Amino acid sequence: MTKERTMNLPSADDVSEPGYNLSLGAILIETGRLSPEDLDRIRDVQEDQGLEFGEAGIAIGVLTPEDIQYALARQFNYPYLARESSLLSPELVAAFEPYGQRAEALRALRSHIMLRWFTGEPGHRALVIVSPARGEGRSVLAANLAIVFCQVGEKTLLIDADMRHPRQHDLFQLDPSVGLSSVLSGRASWNDAIRHIPDLVDLWVLPAGPKPPNPQELLARGAFNKRINELREDYDVIILDTPEAEGIADVHIVAAAAGAALVIAKKGKTSLSGVGNVAETLRQVGVNVLGSVLIDA
Repeated sequence: MTKERTMNLPSADDVSEPGYNLSLGAILIETGRLSPEDLDRIRDVQEDQGLEFGEAGIAIGVLTPEDIQYALARQFNYPYLARESSLLSPELVAAFEPYGQRAEALRALRSHIMLRWFTGEPGHRALVIVSPARGEGRSVLAANLAIVFCQVGEKTLLIDADMRHPRQHDLFQLDPSVGLSSVLSGRASWNDAIRHIPDLVDLWVLPAGPKPPNPQELLARGAFNKRINELREDYDVIILDTPEAEGIADVHIVAAAAGAALVIAKKGKTSLSGVGNVAETLRQVGVNVLGSVLIDA
């Protein structure tokens, strides 16, 4: 794990430089984190003591470092959600805690994947997240990974291809009545099923939809593979969540359509042999296994 990043507080002059849409003060007032009266107090302290904006606000107790981080993220169009104003799951740490250690680890993983797979080539735009068994953190990692890709301006689509035990609709608070199963069964269009997440500008999510009695057969139809190829033209990054790999063939169909996979293991739960077996099986069907990720919590 990397250390948490150090925050550099901007000066009053900095926040009026070209390239900033709003000053820190305006953003904080707009989002209810600062009152106009307290903004005047901060300006008085800045003038009297020569402090930077953030330092002055923190010194008089009307702002916190988290308030300044939030405003900076808004200035630089960096999607970052406030827990108190969002209904999304707190498990989406990349959205709620972008400066914490877990988010730093996700960004490091993003860099690794971009070097290994997401190189801009049309055939290298989809990736499945797999794990041997349930309860190993696969869905949460897939969701957070999609968020860190959208945070760097990559147009990102997260697909919940786990039609047996789906989770993405819960994490993003989406209506589960329409999704991948609806599309593959001909009951809805792709445009109707894919949802934009407004607070995370470059992120779209396709939930799994109603649980079908025949998920493997739905995925095996040519429409799934064909549509994944078409979606590569519309999105920079496509992340696919999957069911557990052990004993369920859905994963192989989804991974073969994507072309690449990341295998997840949970500390104290997943066996090394389980990870190795999943990776080898995927390689046998022509999938590029980028590596494995150990989740320790």
